Amino acid sequence: MALEHTESLVYTPTWVVATVCFIIVLISLCVERTLHRLGKFLKRKKQDELYAALQKLKEELMLLGFISLLLTVFQSLISRICIPTHLSNFMLPCKKRYIVHPNGTEHYSNPATNNPQRLLFEDTNSGHCLHEGKAPLLPLEALHQLHIFIFVLAVVHVIFCVTIMTLGAARIRQWKSWEDSIRKEIESKKALTGGNDAYVHDTDHQDFLNKRGAGYWRKAAVVSWMISLFKQFYGSVTKSDYKAMRQGFIKKHYPDDPEYNFHHHMMQTLAVDFKKVIGVSWYLWLFVVVFLLLNVAGWNTYFWLSFLPLILLLLVGAKLQHIITRLAQEVVVERNIHDHEAQLQVTETKRDNHEVHEAAPPVKPSDDYFWFSSPALVLTLIHFILFQNSFEIGFFFWILFTYGFNSCIMDKLGFIIPRLIVGLTVQVLCSYSTLPLYAIVTQMGSTIKKIKFEDVESAIKSWFKGLSKRREERTRGPIEASQIQMQSMAKESPQNAQNSEF
Repeated sequence: MALEHTESLVYTPTWVVATVCFIIVLISLCVERTLHRLGKFLKRKKQDELYAALQKLKEELMLLGFISLLLTVFQSLISRICIPTHLSNFMLPCKKRYIVHPNGTEHYSNPATNNPQRLLFEDTNSGHCLHEGKAPLLPLEALHQLHIFIFVLAVVHVIFCVTIMTLGAARIRQWKSWEDSIRKEIESKKALTGGNDAYVHDTDHQDFLNKRGAGYWRKAAVVSWMISLFKQFYGSVTKSDYKAMRQGFIKKHYPDDPEYNFHHHMMQTLAVDFKKVIGVSWYLWLFVVVFLLLNVAGWNTYFWLSFLPLILLLLVGAKLQHIITRLAQEVVVERNIHDHEAQLQVTETKRDNHEVHEAAPPVKPSDDYFWFSSPALVLTLIHFILFQNSFEIGFFFWILFTYGFNSCIMDKLGFIIPRLIVGLTVQVLCSYSTLPLYAIVTQMGSTIKKIKFEDVESAIKSWFKGLSKRREERTRGPIEASQIQMQSMAKESPQNAQNSEF
């Protein structure tokens, strides 16, 4: 009891209490002001989606703080709850090794730590359970370690999500040159043809159909899925793919604005999705609880579950690639039907000696290509994959720094190396292949994805501007319209440069 009193706060020097309190408050204030200044910076740059993601991050930190508060307030109460002894030895992550000394006292050597501990006889918070012939529900040390584990898991998840989204967005920004070249080509064609909409790219569209939709064996489901599975490892999205899906998206949602900035729209929707991915949903916490339940010694649950994010990621990537293939195949079928009907209407004397095809129709976005007709399900799966991979890596580092590399819960070296390799593979593959695929393929849904109000307003203004130009061109004739088009392009070039820089 004397030791208990000397360790109380009232017998601790005031300078120690004040110093520790000052350091904790200072660190908390620095973090809070950093997040506040980052939010002001994002608002000033009009990055509303990233600002919303930052607010979501604050909510997660507040949830972690509340969990920490509950564990701290109720730790004494939890440690004093007693359960039968046989239940405390059931489904253990590490088996206890008991040692009986000649003096009659019992010890157990805990393989998870380097410090042997007495069998709770010296634990003042759970000694009453031993007097009753029972064991504590959760000792104070285990409760403290669980506290740290939850914090490490959330921090690693946020870091991994930010890393993957940053690398994935950098990959998507490389497509900006494709968008600029397409828009320049459209502007030049419109100038030469008197302002007619010429955003059907026959050459690249035909290239897309030949690579994605042509071939007898591609019609077989097994062969098509196998090609889609391996396609995500090299050249997952080509320029012809981008042009074809851009054309289908604009034809469906912005038919009167062929110069719509499809790349900017993708980046905006990706920022909106980032807000959802960075959070920790209830079903993710449920997965953590299930894993903690199944982490029993001898089951190697940690090892087998490490392959789950890789399997799901390969399946999602193959599905996204298969959607692109199906879009191309539908266009090939429709074009063949049109060609057959045209051949029936045209006589032999009016046809040339070689086969003539009309311009291929654009791809037709539809929710039917996605699982359960739900493009949002793909984002949910990616969210689960990122969290599960973060959980694997976070759990590894938590064990490493809490129990050490040679602890029983760490498993053998042959189990550790594959887990780390799988985690790194998931990070790289998701950043450079799956996430960019998701960003462009999910635009092929039946409905347009939500973006911020300023982009909608800009699209409406652009639509009315294009409509007024076409009316003016019809009244003034093609030659005069071409001159007006060239003048307007010259006037708008500084503004377009500013928009491109923004």
